[in-house]
Amino acid sequence: MSISDKTRKILWGRSGNRCSICKQILIVDETEKDDSSIVGEECHIISGQRNGPRHDPNRPKDEIDTYENLILLCRIHHKMIDDQPETFTEDIIKQLKVNHELWVSKSLDHQEDKPPRIKRIKENIPEKLPRITTGREIINILDRAMGYEFDHDEPKNETEVELISGFLQYLHDFGDLLSDFESGERVRFSFEITKMIKELLDSDYYVFGAREVRVLEGGKGSPSSFPIAIVYVKHKDSLVIQSADMTDTE
Repeated sequence: MSISDKTRKILWGRSGNRCSICKQILIVDETEKDDSSIVGEECHIISGQRNGPRHDPNRPKDEIDTYENLILLCRIHHKMIDDQPETFTEDIIKQLKVNHELWVSKSLDHQEDKPPRIKRIKENIPEKLPRITTGREIINILDRAMGYEFDHDEPKNETEVELISGFLQYLHDFGDLLSDFESGERVRFSFEITKMIKELLDSDYYVFGAREVRVLEGGKGSPSSFPIAIVYVKHKDSLVIQSADMTDTE
C-alpha cells in the first residue's frame, strides 16, 4: 500500500504547504530556467519498517499510509524526528501536527478570501498538441491530472456520436481512478484505449493530446499547481487537423 492522492492532498492542504515544526514553505518557486521544487516530505509517525522509528508491530499495515499516521515536514526536521525517536515520540509528533494545523487554520481565517480561479501560465501552454496513437500516451497525460479539457469535432452520424462520446467518457471515468490502479490494471486500461483510438481512426478521427500545468489560486490556500489533461478528437477534414493551436490564453 502507498499514500493515496486523496491522503496526500489532505495532508498538504491542512498543513498549508509548510513544515509542521519550523513553518518553512515547502514549495520553492520556479525560476526562468527551472521548474518549481518540492522540498517537503510526507513523514510517517509510526514506521512500517521493523527497525524503523517508533515502529509498532501491533499497528495494522493498512494504517501506515493513512493521514492520521503522516506529518508534513522539511527534510531537516524529518531527519531530526527519525534520528531522535525517544525524544520525538508518537504522542509528541501528533501534538506537533495538531498544533501546526490549528496555526494554519487560524492564519488563513485572518486572510481576505479571493474567489478561487485556475490561471494559465503562458510558458506552460503547449503551442501544438501532438498526435496520440497509443493508450500509454493517454495514461501519461491523464495520470494525476486534476482537471480535464476535452474537445471534439462535430460528429456526422449516430455511429460517430457513440465512438467519440464513449471514448471521452471512458477517459474521464478511468482518469479519476488511475492513481489507484496497479500496474496490471494500467496495462489493460492502456490496451482498451489503444483499441478505441484505432476505432476512431477507422472513422477518420485523430486523437491529439498534451498535459498543461496551470495554477489554482484564490480561496484560503496558497497558489498550487493544477495539472490539466488535454485531449482533442479531430476529423481528418478539419482545418486544424495537423495540430491544435493552444496559444489563446483567454
